[in-house]
Amino acid sequence: MIEAIGVALPRRSRIAAVFLLLASFAFSYYGVIAGLVNDWTIDENYSHGFLILPIALYFVWERRSRLALAQLRPSLLGLVVILGSIAMLLAGVLGSELFLTRVSILGTIAGAVLFICGRHHLKILIFPISFLLLMIPIPAIIFNQIAFPLQLVASRFGELVLSGAGIPVLREGNVIQLANTSLEVAEACSGIRSLISLLTLGIIYGYFTDARIWARSALALATIPVAILANGLRVAGTGVAAHRFGPEAAQGFFHTFSGWLIFVIAFLMLFVLQHLIQWLVPVSRRKT
Repeated sequence: MIEAIGVALPRRSRIAAVFLLLASFAFSYYGVIAGLVNDWTIDENYSHGFLILPIALYFVWERRSRLALAQLRPSLLGLVVILGSIAMLLAGVLGSELFLTRVSILGTIAGAVLFICGRHHLKILIFPISFLLLMIPIPAIIFNQIAFPLQLVASRFGELVLSGAGIPVLREGNVIQLANTSLEVAEACSGIRSLISLLTLGIIYGYFTDARIWARSALALATIPVAILANGLRVAGTGVAAHRFGPEAAQGFFHTFSGWLIFVIAFLMLFVLQHLIQWLVPVSRRKT
């Protein structure tokens, strides 16, 4: 029967299985993990990846009492999941598809938990395991499909704000022409970087501030419009600064500083939204 072995393995067998799986994991994924760390180092869109694993481990530690009380019911289905994940890893290596090789890490971990401990433990750990997905860069083809529309949205938003402020402006695609300079909303200014970082922050913030799944989900989903709005404000603000103080105001320190400032403003928007949710639907009134 593949559903479950039905009884817990002897302690020595469990320890041997854990060491065997850890050794196999290290052997199979050393190169994949090294590539991930390299991406976190050189790609500013995913520099937050260094924080994901420690936070996921904290989520596991936070669940230690529930894990200790959960019944051990090792399942052979976990072995199937592990083998499927290894097959995904091989397919990714042979096809030079980094995303597949990296996502297979999550499948292997989930399969190992299911194989050694059972579905009760996997249910408890499903959130920390799923959280690891945030450390994996999305495929370039999807990244570009998201980034370019965001560039246009930010450009359009900036144009509307500048026009509303009485500043002469002409937009051509993602290039904003001003009287004294032109601004290009490049890929780095599309807002996807802040979107990815803000999504991660929104999930963490929702986790620690509200136990309700729907409220956490709403806060995480709200990061998308908040990031788009915040980036549009940054583009518009850069345009106003360039018009008033010259092209230098849209470059160098001021440009970098505006990115940090807008991220703080975006977080404040999430802060206000979270309090608004709690004010409209207090936790004590939720249905159980």
